[in-house]
Amino acid sequence: MNKYITAILVALSANPTHAQLVQPAPKLVVSIAIDQLRSDYIEEFSSLYTTDGWKKLMRQGMVYDTASYPFEPVDRASAIACIMTGTTPYYNSIVGTQWMNRNTLRPVSCVDDDKYTSSPAQISTSTLADELKISTKGKAMIYAVAADCDAAILSAGHAADGAFWIQDKTGKLCTSTYYSNHASSWIKKQSNETLQSAHTESDRNALIVKAAIRCIQDHSMGKDDITDMMSVTLTAQEAKPTNWQTQTESAYLQLDNLLSELITSIETSVGKQNVLFVLTSTGFKDEENVEYGKYRIPTGTFYINRTANLLNIYLGAIYGQGRYVETCFHNQIYLNRKLIEQKRISFSDILSRSQEFLIQNAGVRDVFTTDRLQTGSNDIIKLRNGYNPTTSGDIMIEVAAGWRLLNEDSQESYTSRAFYVPFPIILYGAGIKAKRITTPVTIDRIAPTLAKAIRIRAPNACKAEPLP
Repeated sequence: MNKYITAILVALSANPTHAQLVQPAPKLVVSIAIDQLRSDYIEEFSSLYTTDGWKKLMRQGMVYDTASYPFEPVDRASAIACIMTGTTPYYNSIVGTQWMNRNTLRPVSCVDDDKYTSSPAQISTSTLADELKISTKGKAMIYAVAADCDAAILSAGHAADGAFWIQDKTGKLCTSTYYSNHASSWIKKQSNETLQSAHTESDRNALIVKAAIRCIQDHSMGKDDITDMMSVTLTAQEAKPTNWQTQTESAYLQLDNLLSELITSIETSVGKQNVLFVLTSTGFKDEENVEYGKYRIPTGTFYINRTANLLNIYLGAIYGQGRYVETCFHNQIYLNRKLIEQKRISFSDILSRSQEFLIQNAGVRDVFTTDRLQTGSNDIIKLRNGYNPTTSGDIMIEVAAGWRLLNEDSQESYTSRAFYVPFPIILYGAGIKAKRITTPVTIDRIAPTLAKAIRIRAPNACKAEPLP
């Protein structure tokens, strides 16, 4: 027996085991989500970048060139929720920045809270940050900074120490009473000392980066063996651009400088081997309404409020008078479920008749009912993943490309168009080897990848596999 033990020890000393070569868990994870970032724009201005921003990430990081979201439609809130929960709105309930409250028939924010004004209570699953808190028995420090309330709170998760965002009126950082008194105290201290107000997109990005760096320093994040987490949300969107090329170039060069500042500061403080950065995009791009008719391109206006009223009249003619359609929001129609139940009408039957009626309207490309979405085939899986039975409407209308959807009651208006936004996932630091991967990957794989690196469980509704 002793000879076998001696032989094993000799082998171990001569050949390090796999366990010895495994990179230790990072002391700090920094998640960077850049709203409306595009990889083609990153490449467009590459010759103008510094060495420590975009170039460092693209050359020294593991870059997944072809990333996408596994659901649609995507906006800032639903994107960030997907990044942090590792799942889609069907499970995490964050279908968008706003949705219609069925009880009040009024739009609500995804972070509205009657008790705290703003909180992450609407997220119906755990997040990566939550699981980190659980695994460390509350010892991990978790903070998030963003320009917008929803981005900060959704990034932070339920169990975070603090989430900070820019108040619209003052242009200064603020937080919610949901978080500890320590978070409020930190905001007051920083407002009195170093952080200036911000009103333009450029100023807001700069303020967020400075606040993130200061938060990491003040709380000594990444200084012990317990992994901490900082989430930062920036934007690549220019406010009302008048000269597309000049202002887009300016936005990406500013991001380059700010990323350089953020990465350099954290690496200096924590050490490159101790920090893991992950950067990606919210995966969509706001587009201004275009006057297609001016250029003789097929177009039209689809009035969803008028259509909802006509649908109500149609259903009344079939089932008897009543308010069958309660309201509409975005491209969705909400039916009066209580009335339908009281009249003992088959909900599937009323959905089917509504679909038959709506599909005949000019400007309607397709109609998706809750029945169709929940039992649909793979060709509509992204729509199904972006739907949630609790918060979404009963009927979703796909407006034809080039047509304008208008709600005269709320004055909401947008032009329908299908377009592809190319963007990457970049992992950098903490022993990551430089590599370019062209195989398509989805954003829900970020959370399990980070969970694997930290040695914790993935969020509780995450079914996706870690990135290869």
